[in-house]
Amino acid sequence: MEQKAFSNISNKTKGVICILFAAFGFSLMTFFVRISGDVPTMEKAFFRNAVAIIASMIILIRSGEKISIRKGCAGDIVFRCLFGTSGLIANFYAIDRLNIADANMLNKLSPFFAILISIPILKEKPKKTDILAVVVAFLGAMLIVRPSGSNMQLVPALIGLYGGFGAGTAYVFVRRLGKKGERTPIIVLCFSIFSTAVTIPFIAVNYVPLKPMQLLCLVLAGLSATVGQFGITSAYKYAPAKEISVFDYTQVVFAAILGFMFLGELPTLLSFAGYVIIIGVAVLRWRHNLKSE
Repeated sequence: MEQKAFSNISNKTKGVICILFAAFGFSLMTFFVRISGDVPTMEKAFFRNAVAIIASMIILIRSGEKISIRKGCAGDIVFRCLFGTSGLIANFYAIDRLNIADANMLNKLSPFFAILISIPILKEKPKKTDILAVVVAFLGAMLIVRPSGSNMQLVPALIGLYGGFGAGTAYVFVRRLGKKGERTPIIVLCFSIFSTAVTIPFIAVNYVPLKPMQLLCLVLAGLSATVGQFGITSAYKYAPAKEISVFDYTQVVFAAILGFMFLGELPTLLSFAGYVIIIGVAVLRWRHNLKSE
């Protein structure tokens, strides 16, 4: 009965539901990473990706597809892994040192970075409105970063900003891989294996034994991230990015609610103004793109 009811919903609505589900999954990931406590960033990243490896392998095995990289895709996968991994580690570093809503918002600058990186990589010429959106979004980001000598969170904020750059650049290579016909589970699997391998030497040098509750939190972070990853994948199968991508910004709202309810975090007025500017310009760009079709 529930499946029949879901089948009667339009594809766009299904896409919105999936992307909201994904946003909640990713916000839970940041929450569990934060409450896992005093654990090295690399150890947290290891668990986040190890769970994704298992999930990707299960999906590929059940589908019966050959686990191999398609011809002409290896180079793009390497760059996707490099930028995606460095962006992920930067994001986790920021999560541990900033309000989780701030860390999420800086990471959500990735679509604006993607616009810039698409110029040399995909040879896509952005519209004037896209360039204006990038400029305004970065002005909003400065309210969150607040670059001044008195801001003790400047370095974590700048690293969080790089996290958004790394994610945005990785998405550009994912798009190029999609155009070449590479499968999503293969891309996720390669990224997860690479990221896990990168963290292992750091863990070997600076391993911190986990308490049972910390282990549980990190496993839950990995599961939440996996839910978010596949939620995003499902969303974009139902509807194009131009129609639904703006709803991904609800992740910041979910993160702010979790931070307030369980961590007692309240964004500063400047941070809140930054949220409004970045989300506002994303909404305006989304509406403009829909109308220009």
